Amino acid sequence: MRRPPAAGVETVNVMGRMDGKVALVTGAASGIGRATAVRFAREGAAVVSTDIDHEGGNETLSLVKQNGGRGIFLHHDVASEACWIDVIATTHAEFGGLHALINNAGIAISGDIVERSYESWRREQSINLDGVFFGVKHSIPLLARSGGGAVVNVSSVAGLVGNAGLAGYGASKGAVRLFTKAVALECAKARNHVRVNSVHPGVIDTPIWEKGSSGRAGGWAVQAVRKAHVAVVAQLGVPVGRAGQAEDVANGILFLASDEARYITGTELVIDGGLTAQ
Repeated sequence: MRRPPAAGVETVNVMGRMDGKVALVTGAASGIGRATAVRFAREGAAVVSTDIDHEGGNETLSLVKQNGGRGIFLHHDVASEACWIDVIATTHAEFGGLHALINNAGIAISGDIVERSYESWRREQSINLDGVFFGVKHSIPLLARSGGGAVVNVSSVAGLVGNAGLAGYGASKGAVRLFTKAVALECAKARNHVRVNSVHPGVIDTPIWEKGSSGRAGGWAVQAVRKAHVAVVAQLGVPVGRAGQAEDVANGILFLASDEARYITGTELVIDGGLTAQ
């Protein structure tokens, strides 16, 4: 039984951390993007989920609604500036503003650098880096007009330390890290009330482990290989001895996007189970 408040004690209505706010999450069809969209919905945000994967994106939209949120799903090739312009315009038209941009879409293509084709290099950079550039360029004006907000760019621990076989991925994610800092300073100088930070996940159990070269996630056999690979990597390299979950990263993204982080900009949040502390 809930007790009434004591005399003289002011009651406080408990609100979600993103109540009344609009969030745009790219790469929301699975993994960290999906977990972030659902987490934001639980905290009261209207969520614009985007991806090139229509089936996964619509599944995410259903989860957003099941968790009490409002939202839409939009097809979105983050490497296309024209597509970004359309997505931002639709977000404004549907919800009247934007308060958080989560640049999460990305791919990882592994292989020795001497064997990499320029085409595969450019594809990786266009999604992981150009997509972040377009997102920041076209969202900041709307974020500012909406009273301010936050950009969270999903980088990686591969943007902090080198990884053999992931030179292209590391190059893109390292660039995202420093791009984030530079844009944060631009926004601070402009006094537009837009904060810009990056998150750096470590070994996280998401479909990026098998989507890098082949595109869409495969069947049970591929899933089993992924699970085994993630488990082995975590046991060998992560101090806590296990892989992280997408929700672990989503919680960090939520913090940076919320008003709790109102004095945090131009920094990085590492979510890696101690991997880079070694």
